[in-house]
Amino acid sequence: MTPPLILSDDVAAAQANGAPVVALESTIITHGMPYPQNLETAQRVEAQVRAHGATPATIALMGGQIRVGLDADSLTALAKTPDAQKVSRADLAACLTSGRTGATTVAATMICARLAGIDVFATGGIGGVHRGAETSFDISADLTELSQTAVTVVAAGAKAILDLPKTLEVLETLGVPVIGYQTDDFPAFWSRSSGLPAPLRMDAPDQIAAAHLMRETLGLPGGQLVANPIPAEAEIPRDRIDPIIAAALKDAADASAKDVTPALLSRILKLTVGQSLDSNIALVLNNARLGAEIAREIATARARPHK
Repeated sequence: MTPPLILSDDVAAAQANGAPVVALESTIITHGMPYPQNLETAQRVEAQVRAHGATPATIALMGGQIRVGLDADSLTALAKTPDAQKVSRADLAACLTSGRTGATTVAATMICARLAGIDVFATGGIGGVHRGAETSFDISADLTELSQTAVTVVAAGAKAILDLPKTLEVLETLGVPVIGYQTDDFPAFWSRSSGLPAPLRMDAPDQIAAAHLMRETLGLPGGQLVANPIPAEAEIPRDRIDPIIAAALKDAADASAKDVTPALLSRILKLTVGQSLDSNIALVLNNARLGAEIAREIATARARPHK
C-alpha cells in the first residue's frame, strides 16, 4: 500500500527535474497567528524560498491525503480552518484515516518530507525538553524524529521557552548533529545566543549540504539541525526576553501538556506588545532563505556525475 501522498504540480515538476525543494510546516498557519495574518505570512515564506532558487512545499493533511505543496486556494482554505488538528508522529495515521484537516508539526513535517523525497525543511524553532521535564517527562517528539528521519532542519534553535541545556543534552544522546550557522553559540529563537555553545559550526550552505550527503552515504539514520540565528535587527535580547518568559511560565502553570506551548506564546505576545510575533516572522523568513540555499547545494551536488 502506497502512502496517500499528493504533490502539487510545482513540487512534482521540481522533483522530476532534480530541482531544489524546501518543505514548510503548517502549524504556523493554523496555530501560530490569526487569519489573514497567517495566510500573508505563509505566502511571504513561500515567496522567500522561491526568491532564493527553490520550490516551497507547504505540507498539510487534507481530505485523507498528505498534501505536499499547496495551491493558492488550498493555502487560503487551510488558513481559514480554525479547528485544524495539530499533528505529530503519534497523530499522523489517525488524522489521515479520519479525513480531518491536519497541520503538521516539526516531527510530522519531517516524516512527510522524507516520504516525498525532500531533503530540507525550514521552520521557526524546534520543540525540545520542557522546563520541569524531570517531573513531567514533557519532551517533544521533534527530538526523536531528528534522530531517525533523514531531513536537514533549519531553525532558529529550539523555542526559548524550553529547557535549552537539557534539549542540547538529549540531542547529543540521540546522535543528532547540531550545527551553528556562522555562529559558535546556540541561538535561542528570539535571541541570537542562548549562552550555550553550538556543538558544531558551519559557515556556508555547501558545507551543510555536503554533511547531509555524507550522512546519506554512511547510511546514518536521522537528520541534522541547522541552528540559524535570528537577524540582529529583529532579535529580542536575552536580558529582555528571559524575565518575560519567566512571567509567562508562571501564568501558564496550569495549562495541559499539549496546550502549554500555545498558552506560553500567547502570553509572551501580550507581554512583548506584539514584538515576539514580528521576531518570529523575521526568523522564519531567514530560515526559509537559508533552507533554499542548502537545498540548491544538495541538488547541485546530486546532479554532478559520480567518479
